[in-house]
This record gives sequence, C-alpha cells and structure tokens, in this order.
Amino acid sequence: MQKPFRIALISTGGTIEKTYDELGGVLANHVSVLDLLLASIELRGVEIDRVPLMNKDSLEMSEADHDLIAQTAIAMSRTHDGVVIVHGTDRLAKSGERIQARAEAGGGAATPIVLTGAMRPYEMRRTDATQNVTEALLAVQICPPGVYVSMHNRVLKFPGVKKDTELGTFVRD
Repeated sequence: MQKPFRIALISTGGTIEKTYDELGGVLANHVSVLDLLLASIELRGVEIDRVPLMNKDSLEMSEADHDLIAQTAIAMSRTHDGVVIVHGTDRLAKSGERIQARAEAGGGAATPIVLTGAMRPYEMRRTDATQNVTEALLAVQICPPGVYVSMHNRVLKFPGVKKDTELGTFVRD
C-alpha cells in the first residue's frame, strides 16, 4: 500500500470561514467550517494535519500575523509533503510574498506551499470555497516546491501575484 501524501492544512480565517451571526446580522469569523468542507470531499491517499493558526478577516491581520503565517508554513513544509493555507483573499498576496521571501532567504521552500481562499463564504449556496480548497489540495500534490496561490481553476507562482478586485480572482502582477 502506498504511503499517504501528508498535507499540513493551515487555517487563518478569511471569507471562506465566515459564518452568519444571527444576533449581529453579519458574517463574521467565529468558528472554523473547514472540517465540514473537508468531510464533503473525497480525500483518498491524502492525510490532512489541521493547523488552526488564527480565525481572522485578512484585513484585520497585522505584520506579526503575516510573519507567523510565513514561519508556520515554512516549518510545516519541513515535516509534510505539502502545505495548504486557507487565507482571506484581501491580504493573501501579502502572506504569499512574505512566505516566498522567507523561503528564498532559507534556500527555498522544502515542499509546495499553496494558499487559497474564497470570494464567498462556505456557508453560502453559491460558494467557491469547496472548489478552491479541492484545487489547492490537488495543486499541492503536483506542483514542485515553491509558493503558489490556487483559486478559480488557476495556479499562480509567487512572487508577482495580486488580487484583481474587478475580476474577483488572482492574476500575475
């Protein structure tokens, strides 16, 4: 039997994990929905190690948060076959660039590190969350070591990736 592909799945929050707060009448980051999402997809041959790092809207992330994400991703890349980071899309490129810079300074990423997120929360009927997480879990298994974003049927390598707010996805800078 083939050894499973070990993926560290780091969750940081973002739109993908927002849930509806009935009392406040708003979408907010209070609980993680990733376990529900993962239970809805077929994961043969993959072993997921969940790393719940934080649960924030990325617009609320500090420089220290971006540093912690980069540090954690690089550490997990040394002990896993790949790393997937679920992140808010507004500051995803900032974390991707930070991870890329840290990885380069240390001789490069040991394994693929793939960031993903969603434009619409997992809880919504027309969410892109399941597709994006599924694509990231596939991308991390086939991409060479490096730092990437995987969303909306595309995989882009850092550096030089940005969010295009008019298109609602990520593009080359």
